[in-house]
Amino acid sequence: MKSILPTLVITCTVLLTACNTTTQQANSQSMDFKQIPVTYPLSRKDTTVQDNYFGTTVPDPYRWLEDDQSAETKEWVTRQNIVTNGYLSQIPFRDQIKKRLEAIFNYEKFGTPFKEGGKYFFFKNDGLQNQSVLYVQDNLNEDATMVLDPNKFSADGTTSLGELDFSKDGRYLAYSTSVGGSDWRSIVVKDLQTGLMLDDKIDWVKFSNIAWEGNGFYYTHFPEPKKGDELKAANKLGAVYYHQLGTPTSADKLVYSDKAHPDRSFGGTTTSDEHFLIVSGWESTSGNALFVRDLTKKNSAFVTIAAAYDKDFNVVDNMGDKLLVLTNHQAPNQRLILVQIDQPSEKNWQTFIPEDSSDVLQSAAICGDKVVCSYLHNAASSLRVFDLTGKLLAAVALPEIGTVGSVSGKPGEQQAFFSFTSFLRPNTIYALDMGTLQTRVFKAPSLDFNPDLFTTEQVWYTSKDGTKVPMFITRKKNIAFDGQNPTLLYGYGGFNISLTPSFSPSRAALLENNGIYCVANIRGGGEFGEKWHNAGTKCQKQHVFDDFIAAAEYLTAKKYTSPARLAIQGGSNGGLLIGACMTQRPDLFGVCFPQVGVLDMLRYHQFTIGYAWATDYGRSDNANEFPCLFKYSPLHNVSKTAYPATMITTADHDDRVVPAHSFKFGSTLQEYQQGTNPVLIRIETSAGHGAGKPTTKIIDEAADVLSFMLFNMKVPVVYGPDKK
Repeated sequence: MKSILPTLVITCTVLLTACNTTTQQANSQSMDFKQIPVTYPLSRKDTTVQDNYFGTTVPDPYRWLEDDQSAETKEWVTRQNIVTNGYLSQIPFRDQIKKRLEAIFNYEKFGTPFKEGGKYFFFKNDGLQNQSVLYVQDNLNEDATMVLDPNKFSADGTTSLGELDFSKDGRYLAYSTSVGGSDWRSIVVKDLQTGLMLDDKIDWVKFSNIAWEGNGFYYTHFPEPKKGDELKAANKLGAVYYHQLGTPTSADKLVYSDKAHPDRSFGGTTTSDEHFLIVSGWESTSGNALFVRDLTKKNSAFVTIAAAYDKDFNVVDNMGDKLLVLTNHQAPNQRLILVQIDQPSEKNWQTFIPEDSSDVLQSAAICGDKVVCSYLHNAASSLRVFDLTGKLLAAVALPEIGTVGSVSGKPGEQQAFFSFTSFLRPNTIYALDMGTLQTRVFKAPSLDFNPDLFTTEQVWYTSKDGTKVPMFITRKKNIAFDGQNPTLLYGYGGFNISLTPSFSPSRAALLENNGIYCVANIRGGGEFGEKWHNAGTKCQKQHVFDDFIAAAEYLTAKKYTSPARLAIQGGSNGGLLIGACMTQRPDLFGVCFPQVGVLDMLRYHQFTIGYAWATDYGRSDNANEFPCLFKYSPLHNVSKTAYPATMITTADHDDRVVPAHSFKFGSTLQEYQQGTNPVLIRIETSAGHGAGKPTTKIIDEAADVLSFMLFNMKVPVVYGPDKK
């Protein structure tokens, strides 16, 4: 397919850091971890605000914090940040942690090359650049020249590059930009022949591909929100439009919409030869409808491939007049099918690569005269190559247990590439010869970190209902099993998203400090296909929390750590995970980091794109689903008890999970906290849900997270890499 995303992303799901200079290690051993006093700002309670859900009255005294534009909310944010920054500034090793993090982060990071218009393009970050830069070279042996530098979009690096795509001849580059981390995008166009920007500019674009056809491109547009509601209003009626270069946006042609169903939105892509326009319709985070138009036939009508919105259908590309489609329809672990456009009904679908009974087929790409497929085996990648009849040719050898990222190649091109990473291997680019299927390292980074001191193991533990769940544990090879190791347990557990091995400089710094990093592959994710996902949805969501709690219990029982030295962290749906687990089992954890979390499960669907999450969560306006949500909703299950040291993180431009979730949860937790453990909320400015966050902000947050974690665990800090 032709829609291209930047392939170089600094992993920021776990923002951890470390320290500097081994000469001060002795001083840290004798450090006095005096408690830092905290006085919380007074958060006004409005006891008149309450809702009735099927006879159950639920108070919502902090609902005024949902108004992110009010003067009162803005003042509340300022006062909370003063308290949080004041606390963090008193952690004695915070600055050294930041310096060490900067040193580990400072290495060249390369994205997977891709070919457009006969030239090779790739992203690169020199080390500490806020945003990665796009380069081009005529062939792989020539020097590269810069095409686009997103660091120049804004002085502080907070305006980032989103989606991009090239015209078929390679002359024009259309790309989107995001300001302050918002999901809202603006699309602009650069003439790569002249180096000049065109006058074309499209605003109010969201959740959109950019897909060229001829002298223009397709994109997804949403109605412009009311002033002041840009970051919280529900996003509905997303429609596909076509923009012809050189024409005003007002003249853009509406291609596909469904006004009768405002919760349905649509996105468009084109096949690599621009033969077909593919429109995918969605109303939730899983399942989609699929419609196809033959662009070689003037005024051709859309043909329906799938209309039910209950299964996933993703077009890989076309093989002549047939579409190669990745789907979980009648295949929980996914399969590849061929669909002929003039015979689109299901009875005519052909299975190209059947479902694997144990491994999940994640993605496919046509490279040369073959199809390269990436699978998940026990939450780690395997790579297999098939011919154009669907026959397995070979498995591509991978360096270790890890993750294959983007696979880049084109039909008819013998040179392909893929990225690979593990918990101990930074993103490395491999060249794949489609004739011989031999691989070689194309770009490998060098950084200030010694992976040979560490190891990753995969263990299986038993959840509450007897389900076996895998977990990756990365640690020093010679670690002591004495229950004293500072340990971070990370999870997500939702939306069919798989957590697979990946490298982060932040995690490397934790490991240097005798830490352990763990990833639990809990239900709700996609590690074992559709059944694993469904087992953690709606009124089965408690399975997700049980799996994560069981992971923590395993780590303490096996003496990897103890509750006082166990931190848990997750973002977005993972923030919900942390909020639910800390309110259900506050005794089990020493430190908690709910990040940009979905924490008010009764009102989440009323903001931005929240309504689309109902297939995973259910809704509070459903009589059968309300009791399930109310039982675990973090905001509604805070009680007067001693909670672990907690730092909630959110951002003022998060229009995916609006910051009101964190604001209301933080206020409630501060109100009810018993004992002396701090409850802080860190509110980032000019940042959003995470995508496009500049390196400087990633490092700042990482330093705050690790320093907060180690200080509250009373863990002495090792300044610098452990060379032992």
